[in-house]
This record gives sequence, C-alpha cells and structure tokens, in this order.
Amino acid sequence: MGLSRRQALLSAAALPLAATLPRAARAKAEKQGMSVPSFSRFALGDFEVTTLLAGTRPVENPHDIFGLNVSAEEFAAASDAAFLPTDVAQFFFTPTLVNTGAALILFDTGLNPEGITAALAAAGHTPDEVDTVVITHMHGDHIGGLMGEAGATFANAAYVTGAVEHNHWMGAGNETFDAKVRPLNDRFSFLDDGGAVAPGISANLAPGHTPGHMAYRIESGGKSLMLIADAANHPVWSLAHPDWEVKFDADKAQAAATRRSLLG
Repeated sequence: MGLSRRQALLSAAALPLAATLPRAARAKAEKQGMSVPSFSRFALGDFEVTTLLAGTRPVENPHDIFGLNVSAEEFAAASDAAFLPTDVAQFFFTPTLVNTGAALILFDTGLNPEGITAALAAAGHTPDEVDTVVITHMHGDHIGGLMGEAGATFANAAYVTGAVEHNHWMGAGNETFDAKVRPLNDRFSFLDDGGAVAPGISANLAPGHTPGHMAYRIESGGKSLMLIADAANHPVWSLAHPDWEVKFDADKAQAAATRRSLLG
C-alpha cells in the first residue's frame, strides 16, 4: 500500500530529528525484555479455559531446584537441547479459570490478592464473579490470593480442596495456611480421589509434591485436559524428565512415581 502525500511529508519531517539525535540519546531507553501475555483463553468442548498470569519472578541457579539427583553436566545437556539457560529460570504463577457455562471455577490463587485480582481483571472478570475456588495444594503460591487485609478475596465463592491435603496442613503449624486457609474452613468442601468439583471436573490424587496434592481432569464435549498443578512444574526439568528430583517435592520418590503415572 502506497503512502499518501501527507504521510510521506510527516515521515520525511521526522527523519532529520532522528538523524541528528546523539547516539546516547537514541539508545537511552532500557530494553524491557520479553513480553508475556497476562492471560490465555481457549475452548475445551463447551467449556472455556483461561490461564491467568498472577505473578512471575526470576530464580537463579535452577539446578539447585530441579534435577537434584543428576550431575551438572546432565542438567546442562538437557537444558542446552531445549535452548534453556542454566544460570537463571523465570518462574510463572498461573492459576486457571474454567467457565463451564453454569459456573466460573478458579483453580489456585497465586501469591497474593493483588496478583490474582489483576490477572482476573485482564481477562475480563472480577473476584466476585468466581463461584468456586479449588485449591490443588496448600503451598503459599497457590493459597496466597485467598485472603488479604480486607478479608476474603472471593466473597461469593465456595471453596474446594482435597481432604488428605487439608488434614495434613491443619496440623502442620504453617503460618501461611493459618492466615490464608484456616479462616475459610467453614466454607470448604473436601474431596477424595475421584470426587467431583462440578459435572465434567473430577479430582485425581497426585501426591508427592505435597501429601495430598490433587490434579483435576476437565472434560467437555469429548475433549479433556489434566490440570496437574505442581505434580510437574517445569516442561523440561520436570515433565520431560519425570525422575529428576525437585527441591520442593515433599516425597521425591512418590512425586516421580506420580509424574510417570500422569504421563501414562
């Protein structure tokens, strides 16, 4: 498509300014790094699934976390094959929202109320619209958004989690659990392996990362996905290498067995 006379004149007028700017001035702005979408939405049968970016941070020396039972050379080789640096990894905290048409169901809540509220807003939702909050396990980056100084983040929601997981943390003396989950105990329902959150959404016990960690099978219109949360929390260093030990797994052998089972 050709330029109009006006566009050509405006473009030409800008050239002398750019050409005469000192090099330092032209390069003054710092690079901002890779952009990351705040949400991603797709259809699953009649359901709509939205992943939400509720937070992200760099973590140095990822081999201190992943692949504890393999050598630095093996870790580096697997990383190089996947074009991954070995000095730093970017962690992403991504709760998942499922709209069944009858209910809006949120899986996990990220690190804090501010992060999950902003992520929901970017995707066109508010916390008040959430009907059910499902907690896959009780680590702080999954329960952190449940409560804030103003109280419960999801004022209208019911809460669901695994019975084994909840029972474990009730006696653990964990400060984050006591602050974020215990005040909501009366609003929680508890599932065993195979229990239903809603039609088409069922719990699957996936222990190891924590004693009662749950994965959830989501099925609609002949399509299905497995939301595995932290059963495998990196596509290469955990999912592609299920036997690699992960620092944050409470029972490392059980976590590896769970990953192999989920992978079939």
